[in-house]
Amino acid sequence: MTLFDAIVTPGFFTNGPVQTALLVGGGAAVISAAIGVFTVIRGQSFAGHALADVSSAGGSLAFLVGFAPLWGFLGIAALAAMALEAVGLRRARERDLATGVVFGAGLGLTALLLHFAIATRSSSGAAISVMFGSIFAIPSGVVLPALAVGAGGLILLGAIWRPLLLASLHPDLAAARGIRVPLVGLLHLLVLSLAVTLSAMTVGAILSTALLVGPAAAAVRLTRSAGQAVLLAAGLGLVACWGGILLAYDSYGWTPGRPWPVSFFIVSLIFALYLLSGLRRPARLREA
Repeated sequence: MTLFDAIVTPGFFTNGPVQTALLVGGGAAVISAAIGVFTVIRGQSFAGHALADVSSAGGSLAFLVGFAPLWGFLGIAALAAMALEAVGLRRARERDLATGVVFGAGLGLTALLLHFAIATRSSSGAAISVMFGSIFAIPSGVVLPALAVGAGGLILLGAIWRPLLLASLHPDLAAARGIRVPLVGLLHLLVLSLAVTLSAMTVGAILSTALLVGPAAAAVRLTRSAGQAVLLAAGLGLVACWGGILLAYDSYGWTPGRPWPVSFFIVSLIFALYLLSGLRRPARLREA
């Protein structure tokens, strides 16, 4: 038996749900890494966490009404992103307070919608799927729309890359150069909403912040430019996501009939990668 055979359980690459998980998870890892770098630079990790948890209300609504969770997550996340920017608060303390209020309201709505979903549709697994993900249960028909959402986010991010980077590192200078900083901030949050939509479907709304912030934070520690950070963060995110899927698939043989949750492995790998990044002296990010 080779090392590859010992690590990769037979049938892994030919399994339908695994193929879907690899594609959707890979898309989530890449878009989360790309926008996650800017989220870390801008100090808006809490906003990313809030958007992810607020999006759970959309996933809950999807279970209640009976439509695709992808559009539920995306719709509510985008609305929450616009609401956060519409508040128009510039100071960090005020932004955190407003984010906390939106965050609490979203979780409260999620609790209500999940209650109705369980009571009226007998969706006993809805809460676990929304909050902690169920990547092996994603229908294959969701792959193309999910990848389209991720691609759309990357295209929008590419279009605003330069002004967003300058506004993130030197907001006063960006304003002096005529960049509409509030508009750039709104577009950043909209791309962020696309990322948390896919990450929520991958590891669940509660844990999606790990996929958004973990690889990006590790990459920012280790690189000197935003471009390098995005590429490294995408690589780390893919390693964590695909590695977590592989470990979860292998776990079917560890405890027969009781596989371990994918989200646990993905988040654990992200945590380990972040800790390893701390072994090296942090680099100073520059505009490039």
